[in-house]
Amino acid sequence: MGRARETAVYTHGHGEAVLRSHRWRTAANSAAYLVGSLRPGMRVLDVGCGPGTLTADLAELVPGGVVVGLERAPGVLADARAEAARRGAGNVEFAVGDVHALPCPDGAFDVVHAHQVLQHVGDPVAALREMRRVTRPGGLVAARDSDYGAMSWTPACAGLDEWRAVYRRTARANGGEPDAGRFLAGWARGAGFDEVVVSSSEWVYRDAEDRAWWSGMWADRTLAPGYTDRVRELDLADAQALEAVAAAWREWGRLPQGRFTVPHREILCRRTA
Repeated sequence: MGRARETAVYTHGHGEAVLRSHRWRTAANSAAYLVGSLRPGMRVLDVGCGPGTLTADLAELVPGGVVVGLERAPGVLADARAEAARRGAGNVEFAVGDVHALPCPDGAFDVVHAHQVLQHVGDPVAALREMRRVTRPGGLVAARDSDYGAMSWTPACAGLDEWRAVYRRTARANGGEPDAGRFLAGWARGAGFDEVVVSSSEWVYRDAEDRAWWSGMWADRTLAPGYTDRVRELDLADAQALEAVAAAWREWGRLPQGRFTVPHREILCRRTA
């Protein structure tokens, strides 16, 4: 049998507001659980690299090694290549590919990393199995995903309740699992890993600048054409309702007591054979 192919639709799309969010990600705020395992000379595969900020950070942590950033959407790689060039990251390469059928030989990497990827794929167990295949024996597969169902905010806001309900239903209709964080360890064991270390961490937006950035970004993402088209196709909300959700995001972001917490689960999986 051939390897699986992606069946899910990427709910976020690659509009400006999404890339704004992805460019914010760094090794410090998104891969701290992995950093201590990186060594000079390692070969690393960064699956779902997006605009490449996290990829370039990983490259700085493996001097003398190579980091390959893999992205399913070819258009985003122009941004990633520009980011690597801007930072003088000469040990970074980029390629187009599907995590269900990685264009890499068996055992090619010391570390295979995926940040916020498995929540968007049609078969996360198959994806992890494929990530395991291209990891050398003794190497690591690292994955981190959020859990939308466990996100929390204060003060209470009916508009944000509606945002989460619509988003989760849309993501599942697209073939993904928005609460992926809570399932990572089980998926990893289903993919054949016996040695799985689980950890957790959070993004917390609490001061005025962080609240403004986070709420404005989500207001814009709520009204992005690809997302709104899909929500309306599924009959989950009309244009007026989505405008109300975006307005609720912006209003919440102006509240001085506002706080938003994004919980993540992380797995470090050793390939033992």
